[in-house]
Amino acid sequence: MSNLVQALNSARVRGWLYQGLFLACALAVAWYLVSNTLTNLANRGVATGFGFLNREAGFEIGESFLAYAASDTYLKALAVGLLNTLAVSAAAVVLASVLGVLIGVARLSSNWMVGRFAAVYVETIRNVPLLLQLVVWYTIMNRLPSPREALEPLPHVFLSNRGMKFPVLAEHPGHGWALLALIAGIAAAVALVRYGRRHRETTGKPFPTVPLAIAAVILPPVAAFIATGAPLAFDLPVLAGFNFEGGGAVTPEFTALLIGLSVYTAGFIAEIVRSGILAVPQGQTEAGLALGLSPVQILRLVILPQALRVIVPPLTSQYLNLTKNSSLAVAIGYPDLVSVTNTSANQTGQVVEAVSMMMAVYLVISLCIAGFMNWYNRRVALVTR
Repeated sequence: MSNLVQALNSARVRGWLYQGLFLACALAVAWYLVSNTLTNLANRGVATGFGFLNREAGFEIGESFLAYAASDTYLKALAVGLLNTLAVSAAAVVLASVLGVLIGVARLSSNWMVGRFAAVYVETIRNVPLLLQLVVWYTIMNRLPSPREALEPLPHVFLSNRGMKFPVLAEHPGHGWALLALIAGIAAAVALVRYGRRHRETTGKPFPTVPLAIAAVILPPVAAFIATGAPLAFDLPVLAGFNFEGGGAVTPEFTALLIGLSVYTAGFIAEIVRSGILAVPQGQTEAGLALGLSPVQILRLVILPQALRVIVPPLTSQYLNLTKNSSLAVAIGYPDLVSVTNTSANQTGQVVEAVSMMMAVYLVISLCIAGFMNWYNRRVALVTR
């Protein structure tokens, strides 16, 4: 008995005991909810389980990055929806990051017009609901001329109410080797950037990181392209009847969702970038000027590397919000994961399973983004010894 009393007097033992009790209660509640749901579904004759994933879907998907037909399974239909979500989210993350950095830096500009424009952009975009912005962009896309009267902002690039058509490279086996060379070049550029940083930190002398990195990315794929004899031929879109044939295409739904997500999230990223830059002491800028650095060099080499320690944590939240906000695509008809899952649930009646899978997928995506950004945050963190 005395040993038990001594154990209970230990803060560590009590902590484990409380956590065990909390976990047991949570598992009991989860078991009750699951068993109650399954019992109610069985009493109403509703089928349960994930066997419906192997059945024929029987519905078309208007836009797909995978070969898909109505005769394919529900599992493949959900994979198409997931890939559509990942594609638009990844593209929007890149565009929103670039636009957000530009707007954030512009808001700190000494030029009155540039600073006021950036301020108006941020205050307007952040205070208009994203769903309303998506509807506006989708309406604009649908108000474009018909294919016969399509706009041509660039040669062989056409904008119409059917979307955007643009030239693409004609398929050739050498393109695969060029892609591999591009990946190798990107890896070499990353290695050069790391080496240049170490060289600058140890010697204090500049290293031509930017031109060498650009050369590493461009030269290998160009050399592979030439060595394999890949022709520089393009598949051009051509008007045939009431629409274009050939070339690449982007639908109005994808374009409206991409623009809406990018423009909206960029307003928040701009404020994060602005606050990160303002968090760097003014003396750092004065020290850069004393060393003879140009304003661009000060921003790139002095300010932004220090501001990243403030920018990255809230930036992670914006990336997570952007990915989850892509579920609003159902409002403008883009076949993302939510849209395909809703259709599958309506046809099969297995709503619980469909919604559970959708929740699990978004949870995994969010955890992956958070894990990557936390890793990057540790990389740029200021380490004190």
